[in-house]
Amino acid sequence: MFRLRSVGVLSCAKVFAVIHAVIGILIGFFVLVFGIIGAALAPAQQKFGAIGIIVFAVLSPALYGVIGFVLGALWASAYNLTAQFSGGLELQLDAEPATQFVAPPAATPGTV
Repeated sequence: MFRLRSVGVLSCAKVFAVIHAVIGILIGFFVLVFGIIGAALAPAQQKFGAIGIIVFAVLSPALYGVIGFVLGALWASAYNLTAQFSGGLELQLDAEPATQFVAPPAATPGTV
């Protein structure tokens, strides 16, 4: 048994940021598609909403990434704080032998 006593706050925050940025890309894409469909269905309406939808679609990956970074840092800090009192998570890991890597034979001088 292994015990996870702490988590790197910055590394956890970076992972959360990347995951949330990808989610932001997906959400921005769907908002943009539905916005275009909505603008096509109501051509006589003002287009200020369409501009807002485009701005949101462009900025959503960055916004979600920043939110993910902050939440990742908060969650890692909260885990580290509670792990001091509770002892952390118990992990059971299986050791597997590493695969053998055979290096190619070295070239002899004079051969090409």
